[in-house]
Amino acid sequence: MALKSTIFKANLQIADIDHGYYADHALTLARHPSETDERMMVRLVALALNAHKLQTVCGGDGVLGFGAGLSNPDDPDVSLRDFTGRTRVWIEVGQPEDKPLVKACGKADEVLLYCFNHAAEIWWRGIENKLSRPQNLGVWRVPTAASQALAALAQRSMQLQATVQEGALMLGDGRNSIDIELLRWK
Repeated sequence: MALKSTIFKANLQIADIDHGYYADHALTLARHPSETDERMMVRLVALALNAHKLQTVCGGDGVLGFGAGLSNPDDPDVSLRDFTGRTRVWIEVGQPEDKPLVKACGKADEVLLYCFNHAAEIWWRGIENKLSRPQNLGVWRVPTAASQALAALAQRSMQLQATVQEGALMLGDGRNSIDIELLRWK
């Protein structure tokens, strides 16, 4: 018998001071049985960091949401699509292989990858040269301590506040908060 995804609900208040974007997002996250709380929360962080693109890229006429992720490798973890159906931003989380990333670069205007976990540096050294050509690919490193701390915020029902200022993200639930300063690798 196949295991079903676990559903998480998040009310995410975003104050992106860097981009002048302030909005509340009611989100549903389906966590695949093989996905960890850490990975699921990094997906949420990636959405929070790029939510401003609803305005800056799509002028408010777009859909920002979670994809099928681990259930369908041809679907992004997070995407921003305009109302013509064009994928403006394709976001992946983790340490994927190079070929799906290059393929995604042909399908979207911008592809962003958010790496996390202790083995990310080793993975990047092995794949960096293979990802040097796509000009629309950005690769970010979420520090391991921050990504592990994110897992503690995971609850089936979450009330979260995200503040983006000077390129850093502060994510909290009213009791705990985590400061995340990403490193840009590409």
